[in-house]
This record gives sequence, structure tokens and C-alpha cells, in this order.
Amino acid sequence: MAERKRILIVEDEPDEVSYLTALLEDNGFAVMTAVNGRDGFEKAKSEHPDLVTLDISMPEESGVRMFRDLQTDPATSDIPVIIITGISHDFKHFIETRRQVRPPAGYFDKPPDREQLLAKIREILGVSVTA
Repeated sequence: MAERKRILIVEDEPDEVSYLTALLEDNGFAVMTAVNGRDGFEKAKSEHPDLVTLDISMPEESGVRMFRDLQTDPATSDIPVIIITGISHDFKHFIETRRQVRPPAGYFDKPPDREQLLAKIREILGVSVTA
């Protein structure tokens, strides 16, 4: 049996963490979590997940900083990131036009549509629906 793909959820809202964890685990993914950008970046470096879902507005260290750190560190620069945020949709244009970072692999407003999110994750990870 193939090893389950591992997804790091970086999110400070407990309800959102619970929702995403249940959704991803119910669909065959292994999940780990972090509540801010600093912890998320350290977990990404130590655990090297297959994908990161990242909130932008968090305490201690923002998702913007973590996103930049992930891309500039050779140990994490190959990890795809899906941004899931409740901040203005204008942020999508902002982050996609930055020269300092590559655009995220996906972008969803909160709450994300479950089927669209799962389809995007499967596309990025090359996983079939039966994962």
C-alpha cells in the first residue's frame, strides 16, 4: 500500500484546524498542524510535508513571512503551498505579483469549498480520488 501523503496545516483558528484535519484525514491524507508561521516553518523543515495549507493572518508570525521563508530556504523551497485565508481577495493578486516569491500552488478564501480544495490538493500531489 502506498504511503499516505502528508499535509501540514498552518492555521490559528481551532474550528478551521478541526475542519481541515477531518476533511483531509477522511480523504486519506496524514495531517500535522501548527498554529503560527514560526512553528509552521520549523515543522516544515523538520517533517518535510508533501504540501502545506497556510493561513495568512496569524499571531506571532504571519503566513506571508512563512510563505517567503519556505521559498527561500533550500530545505523547504520545493514544498507546494496552498493559501487558505479570510483576508481580502485582493491579497491573491498581491501575492501572485510579488517578485520575491513564486505564486502559491493554490489559493482559497475561507471557508474553502471542500471538493475544489480536495481536487486542487490531488492535482498538486498527483493523487487519485481513491487515495
